Amino acid sequence: MKRETEAILLRIFIGESDKYKGTPLYQYLLEMLKKEGIAGATVLRGIAGFGKTSVIHTTSILRLSTDLPIVIEITDKKENIDRIRPKLDEVIEEGLITEEKVRIVLYEGKKKA
Repeated sequence: MKRETEAILLRIFIGESDKYKGTPLYQYLLEMLKKEGIAGATVLRGIAGFGKTSVIHTTSILRLSTDLPIVIEITDKKENIDRIRPKLDEVIEEGLITEEKVRIVLYEGKKKA
Protein backbone atom coordinates (compact mmCIF):
# COMPACT_ATOMS: atom_id res chain seq x y z
CA MET A 1 0.00 0.00 0.00
CA LYS A 2 1.30 3.46 -0.90
CA ARG A 3 0.36 6.79 0.70
CA GLU A 4 1.46 10.26 -0.37
CA THR A 5 1.38 13.46 1.66
CA GLU A 6 2.84 16.97 1.62
CA ALA A 7 5.42 17.78 4.29
CA ILE A 8 8.34 20.00 5.21
CA LEU A 9 11.97 18.89 5.20
CA LEU A 10 14.29 20.78 7.54
CA ARG A 11 18.02 20.31 7.29
CA ILE A 12 20.09 21.50 10.23
CA PHE A 13 23.80 21.93 9.51
CA ILE A 14 25.99 21.97 12.62
CA GLY A 15 29.44 20.82 13.68
CA GLU A 16 30.20 17.53 15.36
CA SER A 17 31.81 19.31 18.31
CA ASP A 18 28.76 21.55 18.97
CA LYS A 19 27.26 20.97 22.40
CA TYR A 20 24.19 21.97 24.38
CA LYS A 21 24.46 21.75 28.18
CA GLY A 22 27.41 19.37 27.85
CA THR A 23 25.62 16.98 25.46
CA PRO A 24 26.49 16.71 21.76
CA LEU A 25 24.01 19.05 20.05
CA TYR A 26 22.95 16.48 17.46
CA GLN A 27 22.10 14.00 20.22
CA TYR A 28 20.20 16.60 22.24
CA LEU A 29 18.21 17.64 19.16
CA LEU A 30 17.38 14.06 18.18
CA GLU A 31 16.08 13.28 21.67
CA MET A 32 14.13 16.55 21.82
CA LEU A 33 12.54 15.92 18.42
CA LYS A 34 11.47 12.44 19.48
CA LYS A 35 9.91 13.81 22.70
CA GLU A 36 8.10 16.44 20.62
CA GLY A 37 6.52 13.69 18.50
CA ILE A 38 8.19 14.66 15.21
CA ALA A 39 7.48 12.09 12.48
CA GLY A 40 11.10 11.43 11.54
CA ALA A 41 14.67 12.64 11.95
CA THR A 42 18.03 11.32 10.76
CA VAL A 43 21.53 12.42 11.77
CA LEU A 44 24.13 12.26 8.99
CA ARG A 45 27.87 12.68 9.61
CA GLY A 46 29.72 14.24 6.70
CA ILE A 47 33.14 13.07 5.57
CA ALA A 48 34.11 16.60 4.52
CA GLY A 49 32.71 20.10 4.29
CA PHE A 50 33.19 23.80 4.96
CA GLY A 51 31.03 26.68 6.07
CA LYS A 52 31.21 30.43 6.36
CA THR A 53 34.77 30.33 7.77
CA SER A 54 35.93 28.40 4.67
CA VAL A 55 37.87 25.99 6.89
CA ILE A 56 37.69 22.52 5.35
CA HIS A 57 36.81 19.80 7.85
CA THR A 58 37.65 16.31 6.64
CA THR A 59 38.27 12.72 7.73
CA SER A 60 41.52 12.66 5.71
CA ILE A 61 44.40 11.28 7.79
CA LEU A 62 46.56 14.19 6.70
CA ARG A 63 44.04 16.78 7.88
CA LEU A 64 42.00 14.94 10.51
CA SER A 65 39.23 17.14 11.85
CA THR A 66 37.57 16.89 15.23
CA ASP A 67 34.63 18.94 13.98
CA LEU A 68 33.12 17.10 11.02
CA PRO A 69 29.87 18.38 9.52
CA ILE A 70 26.62 17.01 10.90
CA VAL A 71 23.29 17.28 9.07
CA ILE A 72 20.04 16.51 10.84
CA GLU A 73 17.14 15.93 8.47
CA ILE A 74 13.66 16.36 9.93
CA THR A 75 10.46 15.59 8.04
CA ASP A 76 6.95 16.30 9.25
CA LYS A 77 3.78 18.29 8.60
CA LYS A 78 4.17 22.06 8.39
CA GLU A 79 2.30 22.68 11.65
CA ASN A 80 4.66 20.35 13.56
CA ILE A 81 7.74 21.96 12.03
CA ASP A 82 6.38 25.42 12.89
CA ARG A 83 5.79 24.23 16.48
CA ILE A 84 9.40 23.11 17.03
CA ARG A 85 11.13 26.06 15.30
CA PRO A 86 11.23 28.21 18.49
CA LYS A 87 12.80 25.27 20.38
CA LEU A 88 15.49 24.98 17.70
CA ASP A 89 16.15 28.73 17.97
CA GLU A 90 16.75 28.30 21.71
CA VAL A 91 19.47 25.63 21.40
CA ILE A 92 21.27 26.26 18.10
CA GLU A 93 23.88 28.97 18.59
CA GLU A 94 25.75 28.53 15.31
CA GLY A 95 24.69 26.65 12.21
CA LEU A 96 22.37 26.78 9.26
CA ILE A 97 18.82 25.55 8.71
CA THR A 98 17.24 25.01 5.29
CA GLU A 99 13.57 24.33 4.73
CA GLU A 100 11.73 22.99 1.71
CA LYS A 101 8.38 21.52 0.77
CA VAL A 102 8.53 17.81 -0.01
CA ARG A 103 6.17 15.03 -0.97
CA ILE A 104 6.42 11.95 1.21
CA VAL A 105 5.72 8.64 -0.44
CA LEU A 106 5.21 6.00 2.25
CA TYR A 107 5.17 2.34 1.29
CA GLU A 108 3.54 0.13 3.88
CA GLY A 109 3.82 -3.61 3.69
CA LYS A 110 0.85 -5.91 3.80
CA LYS A 111 -0.58 -6.34 7.26
CA LYS A 112 0.27 -9.71 8.74
CA ALA A 113 -2.65 -11.87 9.78
